[in-house]
Amino acid sequence: MARARNPAHRTALLDAATRVFATEGLAASTASIARAAGVSTGTLFVYFETKTALVNELYVDLKSAMGRAATDGLREGAGPREQLRSMWDGWIDWAVQDPDRRRALAHLAVAEDLSPRSRQAVHAAYAGTAEVLEPIVAGGPMRQAPLRLVSTLLSAIADATIDDLIAHPDPTGTRSSLAFEALWRALALDHAGEQSLDPTPTRENP
Repeated sequence: MARARNPAHRTALLDAATRVFATEGLAASTASIARAAGVSTGTLFVYFETKTALVNELYVDLKSAMGRAATDGLREGAGPREQLRSMWDGWIDWAVQDPDRRRALAHLAVAEDLSPRSRQAVHAAYAGTAEVLEPIVAGGPMRQAPLRLVSTLLSAIADATIDDLIAHPDPTGTRSSLAFEALWRALALDHAGEQSLDPTPTRENP
């Protein structure tokens, strides 16, 4: 007879895996993760059949949570700059408030056994992000770039900012604002410092 599943155990295992992967990397054992969660290794395999399954579920869980943090604060009717800043602040705050999430994601993102299904789930979770970026990019210097490249640039700037803020906290938010200005200029402004008036550029599909 299959053992009943307790949602609290699953949450504890995902939280423990986040902490353990953050400090030990993907080489961490399932025994270490179970121990950190306060359950047996056998209990871990009730919820995740293999370590690969755990890696995939944690990746989707963390990336989806990050996507929600970025888009939940978006205000309907806000301008492009305000929307991007809201998304930026949500993203930065989510990662800086719990550095283990950022560190774990850095390992998970390069895991060799991430499945296409997991990547598709994350892509769907970031649909709101794409909706914010598309009109901004359409008037800027990267208007002919595929959206996947734009998203990669955004992620790289955000990750560098997060890592700097984790290492050197900045309660004033000054460095986050400076990084956002760099992002805005990279995506939305032409060489004269003004947003382009061309609303219909030709661009590759993402």
